[in-house]
Amino acid sequence: KLTVPGITNFAQVETTVACAGAVTPSAVAGIKKMGFASIINLRLDTEKGADIDAEAAAAKAAGINFVHLPLNGSAPDPAVADRFLKIITEPGNQPAFIHCASGNRAAAMWLIKRVLIDKWDNDRALEEASQLGAISPVMKTFALDYIQAHKK
Repeated sequence: KLTVPGITNFAQVETTVACAGAVTPSAVAGIKKMGFASIINLRLDTEKGADIDAEAAAAKAAGINFVHLPLNGSAPDPAVADRFLKIITEPGNQPAFIHCASGNRAAAMWLIKRVLIDKWDNDRALEEASQLGAISPVMKTFALDYIQAHKK
């Protein structure tokens, strides 16, 4: 984990992704300089400190794709996970910077991607996800249930 000004709980797994908590609009240019092609923001508009419009404007100014996928951490919607998997696998969005407020939802979405797209086993993906952010019991259950329902 690195300390990056304007970013809470920054954790970069590999060159294709980083997960984090809260991000200030002033940090967006730095995210672009780190080589990320997209920012996927999982915060709700109503969350304290979640200035979605300012972050989107900063991303546009920096020339980085910005995707807002609001995900309620206490009542996650499988449709958001569906959209996340579509967006994270689009080549123009790699490498991706995924964030929420604490890293909980970002790590859970990455867990889902690892198992369903990268074909990792649940244990390996859970281990990595726990290094990215502390996944709440609600998000862990959601992720594992989603994975189970979508495994082929």
